[in-house]
Amino acid sequence: MKQIIIAFAFVSLLVCSCGSGNSEKKVMARYVPERMDDFVWENNLVCYRAYGEALEGNPTSPGFDIWVKLPGKLVADEWYLGAMEDENYYHHNHGGKDCYKVSVSLGGGASAPLVDGELIYPATNYRSWEMVSQSNDEVSFILNYPAWEVAGKQVSLSKKIMVYADKYFCKVEDTYSGDFEELVIAAGIFTHEVEQESVGSDRFAIWEHASDQSIEPEDGMLGVGIVCPGAESVMKIESGKPHLVATKTIKSGEALTYWFGSCWSKGDIKNAASWFKLVNEFK
Repeated sequence: MKQIIIAFAFVSLLVCSCGSGNSEKKVMARYVPERMDDFVWENNLVCYRAYGEALEGNPTSPGFDIWVKLPGKLVADEWYLGAMEDENYYHHNHGGKDCYKVSVSLGGGASAPLVDGELIYPATNYRSWEMVSQSNDEVSFILNYPAWEVAGKQVSLSKKIMVYADKYFCKVEDTYSGDFEELVIAAGIFTHEVEQESVGSDRFAIWEHASDQSIEPEDGMLGVGIVCPGAESVMKIESGKPHLVATKTIKSGEALTYWFGSCWSKGDIKNAASWFKLVNEFK
């Protein structure tokens, strides 16, 4: 089995490296069977992953994990390959790293129903995926979460994520379906050791210290933000993990559209003022 997984990883790297026109490839997204069913996506500026079935219970979380990196090349395949020899490979700095703690939370930009001030997370991690489109500059895919109980109703989630070259933000269309008329959904970020924040009517951003330094100390700062057109409120949630969220009421089968983004102070965006300006001017 290990040989099969290693072979898969090398084939994935070969396809990414040698396919037609891939010298200019600026986006990627793929299922990662060689690492606990992760699903990873990135462009030339940002990188994220979502947790799959094999990792349920450790944690079971809809949260997006942020992998910071220097602007330029795609890194996920290289880092996953390194992790096959050293499980902490991507926690060490290779022009970027995983220094963000997700735990059971929305992480760096996921969403969940909000009931009486509490986030009602899916009972499972994502259970199936589907590629929608791929090119050198854009990629889109869907992650599906089976139905779970929300205020006595069964609710399922289909999460479509669109990744674009040269942007610090990814677009999301979250479609919640079930036997309900309306549901308040919160799109947000798990806040850690926040140094500064910026809050508007339909967007917010934070500038915080690296939240996972268990393997290697980190002196960089992370910027994280959400832009949610038509948001009904932007609020803090203190119950459970602390979050900043934008909320909106949707009907069953109606998509909640928003954008989530991040940056690293060792890249092109060096300080909170620059990050807040980018978020506040994002259209």
